[in-house]
Amino acid sequence: MRRLLSVLVLFALCLPAAVLAQRSPEWLFYYSDNEDGWRSLQQHIGQISVLAPGTYFVDAEGVVWGEVDPRVIRLAKERGVPVMPLLVNPGFNQEMLHRLLSDEAARRRTIASLLELCRRNGYWGIQFDFENVALTDRDALTRFYRETADALHRAGYKLSIAVVHRPDELPGPTQYHKWLFRNWRAGYDLKALGEIGDFVSVMSYSQHTRRTPPGPQASLPWTEAVVQYFLQHVPASKLSMGVPTGSQHWYTSQEERIQPELARSYSQQLSHARALGMLERYGARLQWSEEHAVPFAFFERGGTWEWIFLEDARSFQAKLGLVDKHRLRGISVWVLGPEDPRIWEVLRQRGGR
Repeated sequence: MRRLLSVLVLFALCLPAAVLAQRSPEWLFYYSDNEDGWRSLQQHIGQISVLAPGTYFVDAEGVVWGEVDPRVIRLAKERGVPVMPLLVNPGFNQEMLHRLLSDEAARRRTIASLLELCRRNGYWGIQFDFENVALTDRDALTRFYRETADALHRAGYKLSIAVVHRPDELPGPTQYHKWLFRNWRAGYDLKALGEIGDFVSVMSYSQHTRRTPPGPQASLPWTEAVVQYFLQHVPASKLSMGVPTGSQHWYTSQEERIQPELARSYSQQLSHARALGMLERYGARLQWSEEHAVPFAFFERGGTWEWIFLEDARSFQAKLGLVDKHRLRGISVWVLGPEDPRIWEVLRQRGGR
């Protein structure tokens, strides 16, 4: 028996790290500073591997500001959950980000602040969430990411990056896809980012938004196409697949906050509970798309049709199948608070944290 145990231990030690990691995928959850998120975190922190609050911002001069709710930090420390806050370009301002990336002194100032935040608060590390990155800033972003990774790694901290979805090397068929490519998708050197940092969280959601016709946040075929494209550049052991929890409601609006003097189609995020309430209110029948693995419904309101595409435990579980199929690092879930409560049972049945 002792000899058999020795053989098994030796076998385990010889396995690649990526294979061993598959025994316990990483469940990263993003956290927004609101009470719904706080209540969900309190109830389910035992099922979270990494907590990523979206709370720090940086300007063109490299000045970093923001804070994580002290309750969140205390709870995470008590439960042994690593905290990896996000660093965001406010409003996803492209011009501001360009100025930061082009200024060596500003970059150094940013890095020094990130190191101090990690030291003071005991953070596991930092995740970059730079969006609306211009195609022409691709190499500058890589340079900044490498500089930051070198500094954080020397101090014993982690660095990751959230990257906008992309299912193909080419932009796509329409002017909209060209715009999306130039401003949101092509500003990331995926191979370099995968090599430099500890992992990449791909934002494999927002397939449809307020800018598009109604459709799912993340249909299963589209999500898999995004994952497959990223795997051409990033090792599976370093790829965390984005999973949405919010639902989306498309409607016609005429509001000054959207665009004065113009009526247009629009959409907004809904919690799972709010989405179900709207379906009940308007007598809509919830349907399931086998092809896309998402629930949806439509209903008439004043003679026009409105659509809701939901995310629930069933769609969540379908996406988790891609983690197993492609042996990914895990999932990056956006966001705590609006989820179908049943997703926690799905995770409980899978075990691990």
